[in-house]
Amino acid sequence: MAESTKSATLTVGDKTVELPIFTPTSGPDVIDIRKLYSQAGVFTYDPGFTSTASCDSTITFIDGDEGILTHRGYAIGELAEKSHYLEVCFLLLYGELPSPKQLEEFEDLVTNHTMLHEQMMNFFRGFRRDAHPMAVMVGVVGAMSAFYHDSTDINDPHQRDVASIRLIAKMPTIAAMAYKYTIGQPFVYPRNDLDYASNFLRMCFAVPAEDYVVDPILSRAMDRIFTLHADHEQNASTSTVRLASSSGANPFACIAAGIACLWGPAHGGANQACLEMLKEIGTPDRIPEFIARAKDKNDPFRLMGFGHRVYKNRDPRATVMKQSADEVLELLGVDNNPILQVAKELEKQALADPYFAEKKLFPNVDFYSGIILEAMGFPTSMFTPIFALARTVGWISQWEEQLNDPQLKIGRPRQLYQGEDVRPYVDIENR
Repeated sequence: MAESTKSATLTVGDKTVELPIFTPTSGPDVIDIRKLYSQAGVFTYDPGFTSTASCDSTITFIDGDEGILTHRGYAIGELAEKSHYLEVCFLLLYGELPSPKQLEEFEDLVTNHTMLHEQMMNFFRGFRRDAHPMAVMVGVVGAMSAFYHDSTDINDPHQRDVASIRLIAKMPTIAAMAYKYTIGQPFVYPRNDLDYASNFLRMCFAVPAEDYVVDPILSRAMDRIFTLHADHEQNASTSTVRLASSSGANPFACIAAGIACLWGPAHGGANQACLEMLKEIGTPDRIPEFIARAKDKNDPFRLMGFGHRVYKNRDPRATVMKQSADEVLELLGVDNNPILQVAKELEKQALADPYFAEKKLFPNVDFYSGIILEAMGFPTSMFTPIFALARTVGWISQWEEQLNDPQLKIGRPRQLYQGEDVRPYVDIENR
């Protein structure tokens, strides 16, 4: 951490405390309150930690007001347009874009670790057929620590690297198998002659009776979905991974914790909620009714997939995702899919309405990714598992960074206690 050159003065009763101020590479200054309790005897109160920096990081930066998202300094739009997912994985993990040789070696390493331990198939078969794929993924990823003992020692840098590669490589296989299991089809094993996104699509849609030839437009769209969801700073699931890691938990347990947190509809289920809204609208002729409801401040209805909690301007990921959505819909068409017809018309009407422009409620990445996944043939239950697959590298990069932080301490938030003060126990016959 850089040296502090400024400070803030806080007066609490008869005590005055000098708090160091750190200036980041980008973003607002940060007041260091680590000694606040010992020096002034008070805590800070910040539900949701929306004004609290829990760590210092060099991985991802977000400026929600300006609509900026960068990984290691590279703009997300440029990465999504010019790069691809495994190259972005290398960037997130190791801090720099790879040389051609480094990228080839990294891609080979990931490709050759996509198989699962065969005994892990028993875990899939232990679930009910109607189990949600996220439930399956939480269980199977957590169980990896029972099969890969040579990569659970977090104090060994080599084992940490092996675990990182294994998780990135095997997550598409786990997600695809979770999908196949829920629809009653046999598992499709990965192939080493396919790229990362194509391999995933094939494992999801191929069957023994006939192979699945991946269209390059769909593969590119899938790769962009992965890239645009690879990391998003200190969100709820990333913070969960870091908190679990702070206790010394093994990498598979930490990532399973991240998957469980992502499962929450307020976090990873946004694109699924968007598709469910489109189904509720039903037909294009009902769109004006729902737009009117969205503009009515007395109506709790909100247009899902528009606006973003962090981005107060356009979502920088949405521009590239819209391009992919247009390409996929041109390839597959929307004529036979009423949901996609509603989506295209809703986008058109909302963007033409001054209300949404004034409120800066533009379609976000979840709106377009949901459209793409629906067009590809994925059920909404698979949207969040695909999100988890993509976000795995971000979780791992944050996990690795934290373990290398000399300031690492086990996470232990404090509280504003509002319960009863100390009181005597009352014997049961006197209650």
